[in-house]
Amino acid sequence: MDFVIREVRPAEYDALGETTAQAYLQDGLLDFGESDSYLTELKDVAKRAAAAGVLVAVRGTTLLGGVTFVPGPGPMADLAAPAEAEIRMLAVGRAARGQGAGEALVRACVDRARATEGCTAVVLSTQRSMHTAHRIYERLGFVRTPERDWNPVPHLDDLTLLTYQLTL
Repeated sequence: MDFVIREVRPAEYDALGETTAQAYLQDGLLDFGESDSYLTELKDVAKRAAAAGVLVAVRGTTLLGGVTFVPGPGPMADLAAPAEAEIRMLAVGRAARGQGAGEALVRACVDRARATEGCTAVVLSTQRSMHTAHRIYERLGFVRTPERDWNPVPHLDDLTLLTYQLTL
């Protein structure tokens, strides 16, 4: 592995926000494109870092991608119940894909969850079209939890998010 996983630095907030936003836009994951309100959330790394852990994969001075680790219920959690950690906003820039950065970021979140006292599971939400991410999750032992699937925008029936869980 020729990259490092570490906490994001404030000087990298804008770059990670842009990397995350572009990954979602380029992959067609935002129903309303550039006008999607979720784009603001994806770009606001400072907000995420203030309320959760934000990890990045870097090679030298190049930021490859990042992920938000939510250690339990709180302002950044969509899904986490007590005793659960949550993974959110996993994104790797197009040029860096296929090099293991996404899997390394997920593994780092699992390691953090294992080190969190009382944490018994890691949960996450994903879109149906995120097949590469699904393969990573399944390879690492996550299992589908369809009973927890949910829709962040109820008036859009096709936006139901799939959920996964890894029991620690």
